[in-house]
Amino acid sequence: MDPHLLRTYVTVARLASFSEAARELGYTQSAVSQHIAALEQDLGAPLLTRRPVLPTPAGDRLLEHAGPLLLRLEAARADVRRTAAAPDTGLVLAVTPTALRGRTAALLPPTGVTVRVLAREEIAAEVATGGADLGVVDGVAAPSDPLRLPDVAPLTRRGIAEEPVHVVLPREHPLGRRPGLRLADLVDARWLDAPDAGVPLDQLRAAQGGGGFRAALRCDGTDLRTLLTLAAAGHGLTVLPASLAADAPGTVAVPLTAPRIVHRTELVHTGTLRGPAARLAAALEGRGAFASPSEGGQDAAVTAPAAPIPHAPTEART
Repeated sequence: MDPHLLRTYVTVARLASFSEAARELGYTQSAVSQHIAALEQDLGAPLLTRRPVLPTPAGDRLLEHAGPLLLRLEAARADVRRTAAAPDTGLVLAVTPTALRGRTAALLPPTGVTVRVLAREEIAAEVATGGADLGVVDGVAAPSDPLRLPDVAPLTRRGIAEEPVHVVLPREHPLGRRPGLRLADLVDARWLDAPDAGVPLDQLRAAQGGGGFRAALRCDGTDLRTLLTLAAAGHGLTVLPASLAADAPGTVAVPLTAPRIVHRTELVHTGTLRGPAARLAAALEGRGAFASPSEGGQDAAVTAPAAPIPHAPTEART
């Protein structure tokens, strides 16, 4: 299947217009029509209706495959270019909002660094396609278990740190005086759905092994301060790593005691690291830079060995 034809098809389907797709891709409308006809002939099925321009059932099925296929091609192109290129003197680091901590920032080179704060689901693709040299992604998991990342390309990931997770409640919440909380007791509570800032609700459902965790309010974006403000105002509960949950204005943080899950941070990259990326990765792995001090003042990091994986604006609304 010709990837150029596939990209044209995805663009036409997204814009629902041959003329708009031609304008975006820099082709003539006739060329776009020829691409679609050639792809339909290759697959032996009509992919689009013409008036209106909508995917057929076969076209819908192709769209399910097209995104991952095109992403893998971009990842392969970026990987080859990285291998052939001269060592870069700069560094682009893609991080999730709750992964970057003070000691990590202290390890960054003094110049030539770009830090990009992205949603969790975007980190692997950003690294795979060459948009970032290193990725730092986090989430909840059983102790020492790897995170579940999108399967976008052959990636290598290393466990950097693990720390306890706390439930964040309004300061006067009746559960705020408890020494610990079980996730099973919170299934029917009001929750903040903030998948790019707090722990995603689907991860809590997976940890509990069932449904529940109804979202009372949706918060889109990566702004942690907005999430904590909403929690303090009583719009819903959220779960955060212990070091970020502590001492937030208007809230109280209670340890999550069951099931036994931790906040895990991983370093993600492709190929062999060189230059600033290699030096930063070595420093992070050697010093547990993403961990936060425990109550006793010692690092709470749990560093895991390298683990290759196969192919592996803020808006709030109620």
